Amino acid sequence: MKKFFLGGLLLVLSGSVMNLSAQNSGYGRNKVQPTGKDTTKAKPTTTGAGAVKTNKPPAGNATTPSTSGATTLRFDTITPGGFDAKPEIALRNNYAVDRSQVKDRKPLEYENLRDDDNVWSEFIWREIDAREKVNQSFMYPGKDDNGDQRFFSIMLNAIKNDSVTAFSSDNDRFTIPLTNDQVFNQTAGAMDTVDVPDPVTGTVERVITKKPKFSPDSVYTFRIKEQLIFDKEASRLFTRIIGIAPIAKQVVGGKSQPRLLFWIYYPDLRKTLAKVDVYNPKNFASRMTWEELFESRFFSSYIIKSSANNPGDRYLNAMIKDPLFRLLEGDNIKQRIFNYEQDLWQY
Repeated sequence: MKKFFLGGLLLVLSGSVMNLSAQNSGYGRNKVQPTGKDTTKAKPTTTGAGAVKTNKPPAGNATTPSTSGATTLRFDTITPGGFDAKPEIALRNNYAVDRSQVKDRKPLEYENLRDDDNVWSEFIWREIDAREKVNQSFMYPGKDDNGDQRFFSIMLNAIKNDSVTAFSSDNDRFTIPLTNDQVFNQTAGAMDTVDVPDPVTGTVERVITKKPKFSPDSVYTFRIKEQLIFDKEASRLFTRIIGIAPIAKQVVGGKSQPRLLFWIYYPDLRKTLAKVDVYNPKNFASRMTWEELFESRFFSSYIIKSSANNPGDRYLNAMIKDPLFRLLEGDNIKQRIFNYEQDLWQY
């Protein structure tokens, strides 16, 4: 009986000693043993391009600490597919053939048209919808030494690298030039914060991402202003593109609304377009340049405005509410121009 009493007393004393040692060493029943990952002090690390991991919020960006554990802030300053992304230049020849002369290509000069030989003229405004199958090259997201191959990216690269001037969208007469900052601010990103919990440790990671105001695929419509001239000296109907403007689709109040960004004078853009090839889904070796595409009219479009019989200078959507009848009216304008040219000849 005494042996059992002494054994029990020894067990109680040993349990008390172990409890005291656990409290002194920082481990207890209410304390979780660390799993090897420090959640209270984050060391600055780099993830991706320019991403920084730190516990301190960035200057100028107010953040609210989360109540569920430590908060880690990470910056993602580069948006994949962004229009303002810097082109990645290949350090070796990316092709099996030498294509170094592509950068030296220049467009052919326009034939001189005298005003005295101009017997008939009309201005036409068209829109190109890249969602049509024939126009899918306008939205090709491939990468090249020239950067993103979307047509809108090519326009931005021309403004940034080839000193092409962009003009305000207030009118289509190229009256108000825009600076590069004014152009790129329209596609600049806004800071957005998202809380991402860690499924293992429960630590909340606050990701601050630079999001664009609209996605890269939201610019799929382009407006063209062109002039048709019948030259009596050459006995030919010329079609000259005057300007090109990208249109972004923005959702306002749950509805998609077009927004004209800026105008570019097309003759200034031709030098850039002559250096960039158009995506060809059939044969990569037989690609044409963007300048050849526009001059050869290898695109589908619909007329939205004409200067003929339009004293109010209004678009078709202001005169015709039904979109189907607007398309039919645009086809009527095309047919009227075709008939005018054909009626000038006698067979």
